[in-house]
Amino acid sequence: MLTIRPARSGDIPAIAAIYQEAVRTGTASWELEPPTEAEMLRRFETITGGGYPYLVAEMGGTLAGYAYASAYRPRLAYRFTVENSIYVDPARQGQGIGRRLLQALIDDCARRGFRQMVAVIGDSGNLGSRKLHAALGFTLIGVAPALGYKFDRWLDQVLMQRALGDGEHSAPGELSKS
Repeated sequence: MLTIRPARSGDIPAIAAIYQEAVRTGTASWELEPPTEAEMLRRFETITGGGYPYLVAEMGGTLAGYAYASAYRPRLAYRFTVENSIYVDPARQGQGIGRRLLQALIDDCARRGFRQMVAVIGDSGNLGSRKLHAALGFTLIGVAPALGYKFDRWLDQVLMQRALGDGEHSAPGELSKS
């Protein structure tokens, strides 16, 4: 059975292992060197301390994936817009875990008062991520060609967006920290 819950600091070793593998072998992240567990903990504390959700998916007592939202841009006018990140253990991909995580993240962000979510997909060839986001209501808003360079090739960056709650149809209220 799959359980989605808020991440805890004790989850960082498993989160770091999933992300380190993604950095070493994939193009979803454009980092070139996998960050340490200490760095992943620092990032986790910054994200959650900023009032953003950070979720994990557990299956059979093992962490199968994680997702979080963070500030899209630092300027105050962007405070109602979040960027999502989602990573699933390679051994668990294709089992619907990413979809459940992303839907839970969307719901959590909407409850907190965020109004827009942007997916910054690090490789136009990442069809799995593009299809997942499209299935959950994201629309393509742009492709920036040859923006990053990893594994001896240029990578396009894909931007997708979806409204949360009332989206742009009403003035936003204050953000909730839970």
